[in-house]
Amino acid sequence: MNFVQPVREKEKIDEIKTELKKSGYRDYLLFVTGINTGLRISDLIKLKVKDIRNNTHVIITEQKTGKQKRFLINPNLTAIMNEYIKNLPDEEYIFKSRQGGNKPITRVQAYRIINNAVRKSGVADQVGTHTLRKTFGYHHYQLYKDIAVLQDIFNHSAPSITLRYIGINDDMKDKTIENFVL
Repeated sequence: MNFVQPVREKEKIDEIKTELKKSGYRDYLLFVTGINTGLRISDLIKLKVKDIRNNTHVIITEQKTGKQKRFLINPNLTAIMNEYIKNLPDEEYIFKSRQGGNKPITRVQAYRIINNAVRKSGVADQVGTHTLRKTFGYHHYQLYKDIAVLQDIFNHSAPSITLRYIGINDDMKDKTIENFVL
């Protein structure tokens, strides 16, 4: 099994955003929402306009765990989302399929969107839909250094799982060996 990696460099995140804007605002918004919320793709693609409109927090039932999750939509993401949904009806999916009807994009389509943009931006690591969640976790940890909060956000059972999940353990190991010379 291949494990996907977070996008560690902020410059690469900006390049991916630029690439996604070329393919459409929906695709850009998918990426930006994923890296700013840490939601699993299965929960992300099911968001409807009514979940976001006039709310500072969103409450969902996670598909994987069946647990209720409440998360804040940061002010920057709120502004981006409000611009996108301003003329959309409440029952419409935010990440609506272009295949007709009111259906969300599939996980496979979300993978294609993300993988294509990440590859075009030159990121060589293993990527997938989970890259969004891991990117959120990696940068949240780098900013706050609070593994307990991140562990709670991700609903992990131990800090070591969260550190391994977001690739911090690999970074720490690499750093210790990088200048190790006998």
